[in-house]
Amino acid sequence: MSPQQDSIDTDDDHSLATEEGERAELEDVVPESAADSEAAEEGIEQQLEKAQVTIKDYWDQMMRLRAEIENNRKRAERDIENAHKYALKNFVENLLPIIDSMEMGQTAAAADNATLESIREGSSLTMTMFVQVLEKNGLEQVDPKGEKFDPERHQAISMVEVEGAESGSVIEVMQKGYLLNDRLVRPAMVVVAK
Repeated sequence: MSPQQDSIDTDDDHSLATEEGERAELEDVVPESAADSEAAEEGIEQQLEKAQVTIKDYWDQMMRLRAEIENNRKRAERDIENAHKYALKNFVENLLPIIDSMEMGQTAAAADNATLESIREGSSLTMTMFVQVLEKNGLEQVDPKGEKFDPERHQAISMVEVEGAESGSVIEVMQKGYLLNDRLVRPAMVVVAK
């Protein structure tokens, strides 16, 4: 046999062995009988049904969660809207007695027997009530007379030389300042010693 013939025979043997190996692999993958094929299909169908049931459960859970999130969002929007609408409710309720007091003062001032002293006294009591309501709601007066000038809380409108006054101290308050819950609303307008 020639070397060429020998190589062809070897190639034929090799290709036969390869075909037999592939056939064996296919037999492992593809069932040999129709019964095995039907059983495999039923198994696949059962797995598919289980997967579809699981998907439906997840979908239902997702839709319920989505609805719950939407309800929470709407409830939060409603709460914020109500908070904005009624934020001053307590403050207004506290102001009502002051309005009543002012109305009584106006009625008393219009009476024939009204005296200047009674009008002053009523006005002073009303002012005291008003300041108490403001303090109760977190407003604090800044009256810095005699204190050191603080640019964070005071606004200097002029500087004056005054004997006996320490330089940089507030000698006169032209307009009181106010803090709301420790936040400056209006600085005190002051005259400062040079």
